[in-house]
Amino acid sequence: MSAIPSDIEETIALLSRGHYIADRSLATAVFLGLRLRRPLFLEGEAGVGKTEIAKVLATTLNRQLVRLQCYEGLDIASAVYEWDYPRQMLEIRLSEAAHIQSKEQISADIFSERFLIKRPLLQALQSGPGGSPVLLIDELDRTDEPFEAFLLELLSDFQVTIPELGVVKASEPPLVVITSNRTREIHDALKRRCFYYWVDYPDAARELEILRVKLPEAGLDLSRQVVAFVQKLRGRDLFKLPGVAETIDWTDALVQLDQVALTPEAIDNSLGALLKYQDDIARIRGSEAARILDEVRAELALARH
Repeated sequence: MSAIPSDIEETIALLSRGHYIADRSLATAVFLGLRLRRPLFLEGEAGVGKTEIAKVLATTLNRQLVRLQCYEGLDIASAVYEWDYPRQMLEIRLSEAAHIQSKEQISADIFSERFLIKRPLLQALQSGPGGSPVLLIDELDRTDEPFEAFLLELLSDFQVTIPELGVVKASEPPLVVITSNRTREIHDALKRRCFYYWVDYPDAARELEILRVKLPEAGLDLSRQVVAFVQKLRGRDLFKLPGVAETIDWTDALVQLDQVALTPEAIDNSLGALLKYQDDIARIRGSEAARILDEVRAELALARH
């Protein structure tokens, strides 16, 4: 188990070891979340690297990653625990066959830990050989408000209450990362228990650095053109702006097409790797893409002189 970083520079280095390029502001938020043992609440558009932070922390700190992928209708049985009812019924029949008449004895037996199915939130309260795990609660905004309310006990005291067993409390709190794409507002009561940070789109310099780390096989000229093109797209009125994940995917697609530089034809043929809505693709494909590419080429040429 690696030690928690002692300062911001160590945090930047830690993330860098996991091939995550963070600016100082984001690294500060990660550092404070780790040092203060507060859940790190990361909000931002889809594809800007929120989920990746939890994965990188688990890898670089040598911790288990426990992931709860949120969705509408998520309940306690799927997120925390449920009882193994078929095995319990079998145990009851075996007890009856063995003439065990005490209901209290049967109840104590079937509601023991060996019949408990542990879901992600309960798993996260148990430390392994490497220490407490990294708990990723991904896309919390997809859940319903009652599930948010249930999380308050977990995030305040790192414990859950199982009526049949009592309180299960973590001996060492997990490192918690919560993400939200802000499709709805998360309640203030939950946010107060966290260290909040808005993850924005990176500037051109950092996005280029990310590409160089994630796709070193991509040529520098192609990477510069891709980043400049994507940066311009984010200033357009699109239904869904491309995130860093889409930038990486698009560059990878262009590399597979043996492109060493952007061309209008290559852009039109590969826009589906960058834009995910047909209206956005139709708005950019063709003359608009060619016009943006001309601007990119002119600005890059001017920057060289």
